[in-house]
Amino acid sequence: MKDKHLTYAESGVDIEKEEVTIKALTKSMDYMREGLGAPLTGIGHYAGLIDFGEYALALATDGVGSKVLIANEMKRWNTVGIDCIAMNVNDLLAIGAEPISFVDYLALEKHDEDFAAQIGEGLRKGAEISRMSIVGGETATLPDIINGFDLAGTCLGMVKKESIITGEKVQMGDAIVGIPADSVHSNGYTLVRNIMEQSSYSYHDKFPYDESTTIGDELLIPTRIYMEVLDVIKECDVHGLAHITGSGLLKLKRVTSLGFDFYDPIEPNDIFKFLQKEGNVDDFEMYKTFNMGMGFVIILPQDQAEKAASMTGGKIVGRITEKGIKVGNLVMVE
Repeated sequence: MKDKHLTYAESGVDIEKEEVTIKALTKSMDYMREGLGAPLTGIGHYAGLIDFGEYALALATDGVGSKVLIANEMKRWNTVGIDCIAMNVNDLLAIGAEPISFVDYLALEKHDEDFAAQIGEGLRKGAEISRMSIVGGETATLPDIINGFDLAGTCLGMVKKESIITGEKVQMGDAIVGIPADSVHSNGYTLVRNIMEQSSYSYHDKFPYDESTTIGDELLIPTRIYMEVLDVIKECDVHGLAHITGSGLLKLKRVTSLGFDFYDPIEPNDIFKFLQKEGNVDDFEMYKTFNMGMGFVIILPQDQAEKAASMTGGKIVGRITEKGIKVGNLVMVE
């Protein structure tokens, strides 16, 4: 296996084909409400914004993905609720919105009281970190469709219209502050599982980089929720924000057509080193699929970058350039 470079696409998730599917899905979604509730952004940014007078309401929806299969293997489900909330909340933060409420959708093959209690424990913790309420949801029993379970949700946020951050203020020379990720977070797990299936390790084996934990537990570390970004927005002139999830750094194209030079990237977590070695995955594929140790990005003037880094536990990782995306010597986009 070590002679073959494993990829996300060969594992079953082709990001380019996914983009084609999204375009086909959304091309006929052209009806637009007018007045109160009218859309303020098109489909495709981190969150959708609608007019609500002085404010804009922000909506995001996402799920945990195939990370739930590792939770099933480890028989531990008390963190996936945090992941579900984090993936939604972080997308709201990426346009400057404060999360205020959440609804979840849990699809089940069968009912289990202990399992449900653990899911609820994670959702409660995620909501507490995000300082928002869970106001409802839906539980569906679908034995003919679901093998195990699927967990997703929708988050509602708000932001004053003048405080919306979509990236239009980003300019050449701006600093890029990267905030460390706690883990793989909640994307790329189809490739993770493919690597594990073809390796000599099991999820229950000790993690080679830290034998006090297992590989499975390392992979279940929940997604970090970056609420401190709201404090940075209040105190600094933030020009752009990005949540680094699926497609890795390629999603930065949502923020600006300008370029990104990550001349001093955050050191990837040990779990990424393990996965890259076991899967013989090349650098480009790793940065195209995973957050590689950097879960969130703040773009702002150079003279405010150190303050933002200090407030978030991050560091200055690069600058805005004319075009392309570079990580050290690795060219992601020309």
